[in-house]
Amino acid sequence: MTIRKKLTILGSGSAGLTAAIYAARANLEPLVIQGMQAGGQLTITTEVENFPGFPDGIQGPELMEEMHKQAERFGTQFIYDNAESVDLTKRPFTVRTSAEEIITDTLLICTGASAKLLGLESESKLMGHGVSACATCDGFFFRDKEVFVVGGGDTALEEAHFLTRFASSVTLIHRREQFRASAIMVDRVKRNPKIKFILDSALVDVHDMTKGEVTGITIKNLKTNQTQDLPADGVFIAIGHKPNTDLFRGGPLELSEAGYIITDGVKTKIKGVFAAGDVQDELYRQAVTAAGTGCMAALEAQWLLETEEAEHEKKTSIAEPKGQPVGST
Repeated sequence: MTIRKKLTILGSGSAGLTAAIYAARANLEPLVIQGMQAGGQLTITTEVENFPGFPDGIQGPELMEEMHKQAERFGTQFIYDNAESVDLTKRPFTVRTSAEEIITDTLLICTGASAKLLGLESESKLMGHGVSACATCDGFFFRDKEVFVVGGGDTALEEAHFLTRFASSVTLIHRREQFRASAIMVDRVKRNPKIKFILDSALVDVHDMTKGEVTGITIKNLKTNQTQDLPADGVFIAIGHKPNTDLFRGGPLELSEAGYIITDGVKTKIKGVFAAGDVQDELYRQAVTAAGTGCMAALEAQWLLETEEAEHEKKTSIAEPKGQPVGST
């Protein structure tokens, strides 16, 4: 089935749904290809307390459901499927899912980024229930708690340092003896009296899935193969993020070395293609900043379409033959 659209949005997280709201209110009748994780990373987040307008906080899935309803109210069309291929070599662009072919004048890429995880069953089961991949998002909930941070790069050390604002103690678990982080960050955490270190070790389990909350962890020393259980209130996985851009690798879209879409604001180097949210933001990675860039992308697409329509009307008007002057024979 072929669908013709002025504007199509890939992704249904904070950026994609905000873009849909703005585009729908501009009567662009946007189409959102939701992806198989409709709602993005916020659907695996419990309490969200830093999104403006919710003084008592809101559950992540509830926030995304409300944004979905708002976009739908103004006429957004949704497809619950993944984009399997995208042709950006000519405009209009072509997006193919398992069942549809979408021909679109503009494309907004809001596919987000995924936190890299260790792959533990307990890590997945307890995500949002004591396990987190975002200290900025969830650190507040661990006031006076004992938490662990897994990782050895700048992100891990920054998150550990940030968590000392709330937690009673923060322990960094790293697989090697030396950190991969910058020297200034290593020096900063080593000077922080609330941060401890467990090196040459890996996190191998998080307890307790049966209770539905984090009560402790099991770590393994990679040199001696010995394991030990430690009490814990929270675990933060900080081994990096992976932008969801596999669909665009090898194509005309410009990606950074880490795989993020390179933009000027929200504009890519391809006219009519815009990117918003975590797929092009490797610095802030917050729901509110994603929403802001989603708004920007929708407005840029709207302005582009309006400009092109005005130019088309002008050319059509000039090309039309003029009628006979009044009184001529």
